[in-house]
Amino acid sequence: MTTRAGFVALIGEPNAGKSTLTNRMVGAKVSIVTHKVQTTRARIRGVALEGDSQIVFVDTPGLFQPRRRLDRAMVAAAWGGVADADITVLLIEAHRGITHGVERILETLNDQKGRRVVLAINKIDRVEAPQLLDLTEKLNAAYDFEQTFMISAEKGHGVKDLREWLAGEMPESPWLYPEDQIADLPMRMIAAEMTREKLTLRLHQELPYQLTVETEAWEERKDGSARIDQIVYVMRDGHKGIVLGNKGETIKAVGKLAREELVEFLGRKVHLFLQVKVRKNWLEEAERYSEMGLDFRDGN
Repeated sequence: MTTRAGFVALIGEPNAGKSTLTNRMVGAKVSIVTHKVQTTRARIRGVALEGDSQIVFVDTPGLFQPRRRLDRAMVAAAWGGVADADITVLLIEAHRGITHGVERILETLNDQKGRRVVLAINKIDRVEAPQLLDLTEKLNAAYDFEQTFMISAEKGHGVKDLREWLAGEMPESPWLYPEDQIADLPMRMIAAEMTREKLTLRLHQELPYQLTVETEAWEERKDGSARIDQIVYVMRDGHKGIVLGNKGETIKAVGKLAREELVEFLGRKVHLFLQVKVRKNWLEEAERYSEMGLDFRDGN
């Protein structure tokens, strides 16, 4: 039996649906999904099986105009994912069409000749067929895509066709990961991302981008359960109060939701303990970037 394996990078603007598509392809939640933009920070790898092929999906941070060190490191991580991939899938939101951000992505792709890039127009249920066909023609005129797929990552429409096509295009290779492995992120990082997602959903405005979550300790207990200690780093004392909430209600609610998701993900009992600490300059600390799977130097 000939096996195939390779890497597929998912790129696009923030909120284009890359994380939702990664989770749909893998069949489990490995990537943060919220309605807020720029929630994926690192290159999260999800592993999907299709027939004799193993597809490693690299869910990159959204491509946007960077303003801060963290933004620049995230954008560098996204283009790094493209450089390492066998095939790149560009996700475009059907209802938003060709924005300035999409134009910048297309310009960069046109400057990088020799890449295999396919187009996936996402959220197709939000537009009428004539608008969809017009958008497809314009995008294929702007870049020479190998294939175009119409999908709804959230509802699953067209996702199987895309996965089957990608599986057939993977290079002949032994599988890169064990059959039962769905992500190559350390569990400590996946656990931290789950908590950060709950905080992002609960909090509003800029605060979610001013905090980070790290798994400080992970203890395997004799009864089969796990004790997980995490720290939420914020930049100001005022932010700490917002994250804690009145009488600690916010952090308790976040901890409960994160613990429930971890129990479901791990299939066993979890004891989750959260602390909130102020680190005014965490955005300028190399160690924080390493914990997020980013390169601090890319932020220069």
